[in-house]
Amino acid sequence: MSHLILDRAADTLRQPRVANVAIGFGLRFVRGKLASGEQLLMGLERRSAKHCNPGDHWLDDAGCGALDGFGTRDVGLFELCAKFDSIEIWVDPLPNDQLVLVWLLDLLRPYKEITTKLNLVYADDSVADYAAEAVAKWKLPTFKVADNHFVMASRAWRAYRAETPESCFDLLMTDLMIFPRLRSALIALLEELPDKVTGLGASEMDMLGCVNEGHTDPKYISEARWYRDVFDGRDAQDALIELAEYSGPPVLLGDPSFNNDDRYFGRSEWKVTLTELGRSLVAREDDMWRHNPIKRWWGGTELTNERLWRWDRESRSLVAP
Repeated sequence: MSHLILDRAADTLRQPRVANVAIGFGLRFVRGKLASGEQLLMGLERRSAKHCNPGDHWLDDAGCGALDGFGTRDVGLFELCAKFDSIEIWVDPLPNDQLVLVWLLDLLRPYKEITTKLNLVYADDSVADYAAEAVAKWKLPTFKVADNHFVMASRAWRAYRAETPESCFDLLMTDLMIFPRLRSALIALLEELPDKVTGLGASEMDMLGCVNEGHTDPKYISEARWYRDVFDGRDAQDALIELAEYSGPPVLLGDPSFNNDDRYFGRSEWKVTLTELGRSLVAREDDMWRHNPIKRWWGGTELTNERLWRWDRESRSLVAP
């Protein structure tokens, strides 16, 4: 009986051969403008001239031999799924993984020849953080994907892609237990909206708090993302650079003029300190967007100074522009 696992930690699951094939998705939906539905679907098609740039095809990062016996790295997702008798989607608890789950179920919903083979496996932690030998011994329960999974997944994905965060906030008032980690993921995502007082998201404020405690190494400061696990390393690095480089009155001081290679390989001597505005934000005495223009995305919501949805952390509620 042939078995396929879809999970971000495909390398970990592939090594102990817990399935014939384990393939992951490297998609990020947390920060930046979302790709259109058409773009996402194109990435899953059989490789063609349309996939001319690195990362255009869903298997670009799959290792050599990842599909041994079941095709080449040119295969499309739907074509690959058709080759297997059973398919498991392993779901990590991180917010981005929850978004990938609802996107994938919404996408697969019309394909009955695939959905009848689907099962979900919920991990209590990020699978990639564990050794393959340890994961091979896990005895995690599997859950058959039913119609109500697809209905809720479609609703959640549409809500996140909506032009305002209202639909996502409204989801918190519904029963989400069919996806045990979705509620906490949505709350974590909503906390990344501009704060009602400071105008910065929770992860950005965590990084400023880290600087306020005396830390000056940008690499260490970016690791404050682990408090919430919403941002990945690139998200945190980009946020840190934006606070130093692209802010009118800057929030952080340092010398961010070194190039990306220096940043990546840790060759920079850039030391980070708070500006007067940064200290005021940490003290919750000022508003970032009173001094600076904002143009960023939260899901399908474009945030600007004139259309600035915020999060009230005290009342845990959404604040309309």
